Amino acid sequence: MSKLVALSRQTHQQVRIDKSKVEQQASELHMIPVVLSEFRKLLVHYPIVFSKSGETGQFMCSALLGFEQGENLFWQQGAWQGIYVPLQVTRQPFFLGQQETGSGQEPNSAKEPVMCINEAHPAVGNKGEALFDAQGQPSQYLQNQQRDLMTLLQGEQLTQQFIARLLELGLLTAMSLQIQFADNSSTKVNGLYTIDEDKLDALDNDTLAELQQAGYLSAIYAMVHSTGQIYNLIDKKNQRLNQAQSWFKAAGQD
Repeated sequence: MSKLVALSRQTHQQVRIDKSKVEQQASELHMIPVVLSEFRKLLVHYPIVFSKSGETGQFMCSALLGFEQGENLFWQQGAWQGIYVPLQVTRQPFFLGQQETGSGQEPNSAKEPVMCINEAHPAVGNKGEALFDAQGQPSQYLQNQQRDLMTLLQGEQLTQQFIARLLELGLLTAMSLQIQFADNSSTKVNGLYTIDEDKLDALDNDTLAELQQAGYLSAIYAMVHSTGQIYNLIDKKNQRLNQAQSWFKAAGQD
């Protein structure tokens, strides 16, 4: 259960964040939402796909971490195995809320973002990264978290604009993955979408120039190239299956 409150130096002066527990909270996520500004870093490890929100039906960009619910193949031996961890993971336990400016009584009162902390998050305690220094100023860690939250806030808007333009151009296509693993088990992954490369190749020069100017073309090609990381996921899955088989064999010999 979450307990979101506005972050304040008076209340949270002594609070610390255990970063290992931040990543552990995502150990059973098989997909995580991502934004355009992350794509180049995500390419190192993850397939970047389109998925639909189960609540709204709205498309989002996601990093694929596993092939089934509850499976994060990057969580191994109690730690995240990867050079880059998505912002939606690392920004925990912080969120951006909104507060009224002024008295809040005006009919068109403006709202501004306010940094909140989930006090019920397992990472919140008395060990790890400090939020404030001895003078009550935000620590470097907290400043980095503030920066990442603003990156996500802006990135989510830009990513939705990106998706809307791709939908207008009909560039999304469903992908269906039928995968067989080293132990002869198989899985079928549905509900994901990717770039329709045939339609992309058929775009006229003016449309390509427009996509290039908007910064969308590089993001499109990043998604196309990232699909090759599915083989990386398959390899991670096979390693996990082989380790499980080795464990059962060893246990049977005891």
